[in-house]
Amino acid sequence: MIFSLTSNSAGGRGTNGSPIIVFPEFPEFGELREEEVENVLGYLTSVPSAEASGVGFILVIDRRLDRWAAVRAALHRIAGSFPGNLHLVLVLRPTTLLQRTLSDFLFKYNKDEFKMKVVMLSSVTELHAYIDPGQLTTELGGTQEYFHDSWISHRTAIEAFALMVKTTAQTLQAFGTELAETELPNDADATTHLLHAHTQQKDTMKEDLQVALSQGRRLLECINEPLHTDPEYNMTHDEMENLATVQRLLGQLDETETAFDDFWERHSTKLEQCLQLRHFELHFREVRGQLEVTSERLLGFSEVSVSPAHAEHVLQELSGHENKDVLDMALALATKGDQLIENSHYAEDSIRPKCSELRGACEEISSTLRSKRSLLLRALELHNALEKASRWCEDGIFLVASQPVDRCQSQDGAEAALQELERYQDTAPLHTLMDPHGLSVLNQDQVERVFQKQSSVQEMFEKRRVSLKKLAAKQTRPVQPVAPRPEVKSPQSSPSESYSTFSPVGTRHASLSEEDENLAVLRRHVMNELLETERAYVEELLCVLEGYAAEMDNPSMAHLIPSALHSKKDILFGNMTEIYQFHKRTFLKELETYIDCPELVGRCFLERMKDLQIYEAYCQNKPRSESLWRQCSDCAFFQECQKKLEHKLGLDSYLLKPVQRITKYQLLLKELLKYSKGCDGCDDLQEALSSILGILKAVNDSMHLIAITGYEGNLSELGRLLMQGSFSMWTEHKKGHAKVKDLARFKPMQRHLFLHEKALLFCKRREENGEGYEKAPSYSFKHSLRMSAVGITESAKGDNKKFEVWCNSREEVFIVQAATPEIKTLWVNEIRKVLTEQLKACVFTHSVSLLSFSSPFRSSTSPQCALVTKF
Repeated sequence: MIFSLTSNSAGGRGTNGSPIIVFPEFPEFGELREEEVENVLGYLTSVPSAEASGVGFILVIDRRLDRWAAVRAALHRIAGSFPGNLHLVLVLRPTTLLQRTLSDFLFKYNKDEFKMKVVMLSSVTELHAYIDPGQLTTELGGTQEYFHDSWISHRTAIEAFALMVKTTAQTLQAFGTELAETELPNDADATTHLLHAHTQQKDTMKEDLQVALSQGRRLLECINEPLHTDPEYNMTHDEMENLATVQRLLGQLDETETAFDDFWERHSTKLEQCLQLRHFELHFREVRGQLEVTSERLLGFSEVSVSPAHAEHVLQELSGHENKDVLDMALALATKGDQLIENSHYAEDSIRPKCSELRGACEEISSTLRSKRSLLLRALELHNALEKASRWCEDGIFLVASQPVDRCQSQDGAEAALQELERYQDTAPLHTLMDPHGLSVLNQDQVERVFQKQSSVQEMFEKRRVSLKKLAAKQTRPVQPVAPRPEVKSPQSSPSESYSTFSPVGTRHASLSEEDENLAVLRRHVMNELLETERAYVEELLCVLEGYAAEMDNPSMAHLIPSALHSKKDILFGNMTEIYQFHKRTFLKELETYIDCPELVGRCFLERMKDLQIYEAYCQNKPRSESLWRQCSDCAFFQECQKKLEHKLGLDSYLLKPVQRITKYQLLLKELLKYSKGCDGCDDLQEALSSILGILKAVNDSMHLIAITGYEGNLSELGRLLMQGSFSMWTEHKKGHAKVKDLARFKPMQRHLFLHEKALLFCKRREENGEGYEKAPSYSFKHSLRMSAVGITESAKGDNKKFEVWCNSREEVFIVQAATPEIKTLWVNEIRKVLTEQLKACVFTHSVSLLSFSSPFRSSTSPQCALVTKF
C-alpha cells in the first residue's frame, strides 16, 4: 500500500544532484494515518546516499486532478512530517479553471505558512524547466523507464540482506565475546570437549556467513543483470546506489569473516595450547611421582657392605633402583616442554619451571646413583684388599706353623728358616693395609680386626726372626723335638689367642666364629636400618601433624582453606595421630631396647601386634583421604604449609608413609630372619613375620570388603573375613523332577567370592576407574550362602581346578573354577575348616542338650548339625 501512494521516480536526480521523490495522484492521501506517512517518508529519505541526501530532496506533488484544499492539506502534512532536508517542492496544481484560479490566488496569500520553498506549476512542460525529462518517468512527460515491482523487489532483497549482514555480525560478535570470556579448563578431557564444542559452533557460524555471502552475490548479480543483457545500459541513480549498498554490505561481510577467522585462529591456538598444557601437566604429575618414588628409594638405600659378595649384591640392588625408563621419560617430557616454549606457548612461565624441575630431579637421581655406585665400587675394592691382607696374615701364620722345629735346631736350618721368613716379610707392603682412614666406607669392626691380626702376625714374625737369628749365630747341639710337627692342611686358618700351637680343629672353630661374626654384623646392620627409619618415620609423622593438621585449626590460615576442606581433617589424616602416639611413646622405645640383640626383636613385634592393627583403619580411610586431597591439592593452604616446612614433596607423599611403613616391617623382618638362622629368637622372628603378613592380608582384605555395594545387611555380623578372590562360576538348579545340567558349555559368570566365618558372599567385580586408591575395584553384591547351610564337593566334573558349593539338598549348586589347582585347594581346605568347626560346635551343643534334658522324645539333632553332618 505504501508504494501505491508514492514512488521514487526510479532514482531521478535534479540538476544539482538532489534526489527526486514524486507523490503521484492519490485522492485518499488525506485519509492516511500520520504514522504511515512518516514511515513512508522516513524510508524514502533513507534510500539515497548520505551525500545526495545532504544536498536536499526535490518533491514533485502531482495534484492536477485534485482540489486546492487537498493540495494545501498535503503541503501542510508534508511540511510537518518530512524527515529530511527539503531543497524544493514542485506542485502540479489542479487543472480545472476554478481550482487553478483558486490555487493561484490562495497560494500567493498562504505560501508563507508552508515554511518550505514551494513552486506551483501549471503543466509538465513547466516541470521540465526544473527537472530534466530524462530524470522523470513517462507519467510526468519524462523518458526514464521505471518498473515499480522491480524496484520493490530490489529494495526488499537489499533490506533483507542488510538485516542478515547485521544479524550475522552481531552473532559473530556475541560468539567472539563468549569465546573470549570462556575460562580455560583445568583438565585435558574438559579442554578437549570445549575445543570440540567451540569448533562445532564456529563451523555453524561459518555456514551462516557463507549463506549470507551467497545471498549477497546473487543480489549483486540481479542488480547487474541489465548490464549482462545490454552492455551499454546506463544505470539509474537508485540502481547505482543499490549496487553500491550491496557491495558495501559484501565488503562488511568479508571484513567480518576475516576478523572472525583471525580471532578464531588465535582462540583455537590458545585452546590447543591449553590442551597441550593439560597433557603436559598430567604427564608431569605422573613422572614427578615416579621420580619421587625413585628418589625416596635411593635416599633410603644403604651402601654399607660387610664383604665383597655383599658389596656386589648391594651393587646389583642399586642397579635395580636405576629406573632408566623413568629418567628417559622425564627428560623426554622436559624436551617436549622446551618445544612448547619455542612454539610461543602462552603458559611459558608455568612450563619452564616444570622442565627445570624434571631435569633437576633427573640430575639429582643420577648424581645420587653415581655417588652410591662410586662408594660401592670403592668398598668392593677395599673389601678385596681387606681379604687379601687377611689372607696374607693367615698364610704367614701357616708358614710359621709349618716350619719344622728339628730343622731349626741346626745353624743351616735356622738360616734357611730365617731367609724364608724374611722373604715372606718382604711381601708385606703388597698385602697389608696402610691407611685406616681410607677404609671409612667399610665396617670398622671388621677393619679393626684385620689391623689387629696384622699387628699380631708382625709381632709373631719379629719374635720368630729374633729366635732364628740367635740360632743361626751359634752352633747348638741337636735336641730331640718335643712337639710333633703340626698337621696343617690349608693356609685358610685364622690366628688363635696364642700362636704356639695350630690345629685343624682350631682353624674350623675360627672360620665358624668369623661366619657367626659376619651374620651378627648383618643383623646389626638391619637393626640399625630398622631404628633409623623408625626414628625418621616418627619425625615425619610429627612434621605432618604439626605442619598441616594443626595449621587447619590456625585462624590466621583459615582464609586459605577451601570450603571443600572444612571440617574434613579426620578424613584427610585418618587416625595418623593415634599411629604417631603409639610409635613415639611405645614402639620406638621398645625397639631401641633390642639394639644389642637384634635376633630377639621378634618378641617386640609379637607383644605389639594388636597395637599394629591400627593401620587397618588408616588404610580403609585412605581412598577417602586421597579423593579429598585431589579435590584440594592445588589450594593455597597446602602450598603455604609446604613452603613453611621447606618440603620438596607434597602432603600426598607423606600421607602415604604409614602404608609404606607397615609394608616395610615385613621386609626388615625377612632380612633379620635370613641372618638369624639357629639363633634363640629365630622362632619369634618367624612368628612376627607371619603376623605382620597377616595384618597386611587383613588390610588388603578390608580394602576389598569396603568396596562391596548393594549388601543390605551388616558385614560385621558375618564374622571374620577368611579369604577373598575371583573365580569363574556356573550354577545348576533343580526344577521339579528335571535338573538343568551341562551349563558348563555356556560362558561362565565372573564372580568375586568373600568367605566369612558365617557366610559366603558372591559379588560381581566392576571396572576400575579413577586414579590412585580410587582405581581400586568395586564389587556389586549378587548372592550369599549361610555357612550353616553349605555343603562342598571337592571335585567337580573331573576338573582339578573346580569344586562345588551347594545348599538345601543340592537344590542350588554353584560350580566354582579357580585359576590354579593350588588356589582351589586352599579354598576347599578353608571351607572344610569352617564347616568342621561348626560341626564341633554343633556336637558340643547337642551333648550339652542331652545332659540338660532327660526327655526321650526331644530331637537329638539340630538342623544345623544335620547339614554339617551331610557334608
